[in-house]
Amino acid sequence: MFVEKGKVHMPDFIGGKWINSEEISIRELRGKVILVDFWDYTCVNCIRTLPYLKEWHRRYYDKGLVIIGVHAPEFFFSRTEGNVKRGIEEFGIEYPVVMDNEYKIWYVFANRYWPAKYLADKNGYIRYAHFGEGSYIDTELAIQLLLREINPDLEFPDPMKPVRDTDIPGIFCYRVSPELYCGYSRGKLGNPEEQKKDGVQNYQKPEITQSDTIYVEGKWFSTPEYMKPALDDSDDMALIYLKYSSSEVNLVINPEGEKDFKVFVIQDEKYLDREDAGNDVEFDSERKSYIVVSQPKMYNLIKNKEFGSHLLKLSSNSNGFAAYAFTFISCVV
Repeated sequence: MFVEKGKVHMPDFIGGKWINSEEISIRELRGKVILVDFWDYTCVNCIRTLPYLKEWHRRYYDKGLVIIGVHAPEFFFSRTEGNVKRGIEEFGIEYPVVMDNEYKIWYVFANRYWPAKYLADKNGYIRYAHFGEGSYIDTELAIQLLLREINPDLEFPDPMKPVRDTDIPGIFCYRVSPELYCGYSRGKLGNPEEQKKDGVQNYQKPEITQSDTIYVEGKWFSTPEYMKPALDDSDDMALIYLKYSSSEVNLVINPEGEKDFKVFVIQDEKYLDREDAGNDVEFDSERKSYIVVSQPKMYNLIKNKEFGSHLLKLSSNSNGFAAYAFTFISCVV
């Protein structure tokens, strides 16, 4: 989305904590092209844009582009500096990142999306914006256009080739399951018992399940952001059931009070085949598929070869298994 010259000035970065650079102001960047990216290190759609941002930083930093990542936390644990630093390191982000825990930068930009990109020209005026995934060629061409306003003699490479088939402009995609939240503030269980707010409820195994709806079995504790097992010595496992439509499934998990526990991953009543296992899945000697939850992040559970509808079942005997949100890739070719 292009805007007219000289209409909207990019606001400054108010009150944030800078992670991997000194504090930066919009004023000191005058004469540069500025790309501001709102993101969260647990957000699958944000993560999928990072290869482009990192390459644009590599290609155009010396030509006058400055990328600023504004980390606006979607969950309480992603306000923690150590967690964000770990995410920056794991994703290999080299451009400056500021933590916007109080959403002050978010609000002065009147932003509403993860991810969201705002591009300002050499005079500090916003000239281009894009929300969500996609439009990578358009965004890179906009970067080149504004850099040429600084120096008309600059030479540029062709825009990046799509990292994934789903990034090709105009590609047909299947509609996948929507993001599904486990906490009661934004989510809703399919169990007839419903969630006991800020309390423990014993849930029965559901007889009939609807698509794109979370069901649980066993004793669970519910909070606004997450659900976690509340098992005692007589309990065996706590389980989650979900019928989904996608090729990939992710789950944001925070290990609450306990780390390095296992969550077993079962699809269509079978443990995963290796070719359908997500990046975080391991296998034991009996070929049972599981993840080890060691840190708060988004875990990649399923990576099926093709789009389809499946029943996912997760089981764990750990009361540290705080489940926040299921996410799916935005579309499947």
